[in-house]
Amino acid sequence: MFTIDLLNGQGRPLKTRPGGVAIVAATAVLPVLLAVGTLGVYLNNNVILSLKERQIVKSQERIDNFAAALEQREALMKAKAAYSRCLSEVSSSIKNYTQWSPILATVIENMPESVMLTSLEAERNTIRKEVPKKNDSDETKEIEVPVRLLRLSVKGGPGCNCDEAVRDFQERLRTSALLGPRLENIRASRDSEKAGEQDVFSYEITCVFKPGL
Repeated sequence: MFTIDLLNGQGRPLKTRPGGVAIVAATAVLPVLLAVGTLGVYLNNNVILSLKERQIVKSQERIDNFAAALEQREALMKAKAAYSRCLSEVSSSIKNYTQWSPILATVIENMPESVMLTSLEAERNTIRKEVPKKNDSDETKEIEVPVRLLRLSVKGGPGCNCDEAVRDFQERLRTSALLGPRLENIRASRDSEKAGEQDVFSYEITCVFKPGL
């Protein structure tokens, strides 16, 4: 067969081979595949990033909760320490407190009729005393111990044997079921003054209680 080319070779289609078609197709498809792969990686990274952000938010919430709980615990510990100090002070005050009402009632009940109470005063002093240490009985430490005194002033009437009445009063207090075990000593002093032509005697009686009572 003879082929006549009137267009001088410009109108004839190029001859193609299967390999060339494949290369052209691959060249066109590859950018699409790369774009799809990149998009998949991007979406996957976004999902992972979103999950991480949620985890961070939850972790921060836990940290905030723990911080609030820690602050509350510290506040409770401070309150507990304050209450402990208060209880210690109250305990110390109670320990150093003496119920004077039954003591005064005993004094009035045992006072002779021939003398009259003119004044009464309660006093509290302290002495230093050596006591064994709690953890080591061989060693001692010095502590302050309260000592209480009850001062009474009484006066006798004219013609009264006041010396005997006061001695009897002291003995009654010393042998009292309430005061006897608590008393360490009872001291008495006398003074006199003129009431017209007669001498009137006044006495100061000091009840010294045992240390620590």
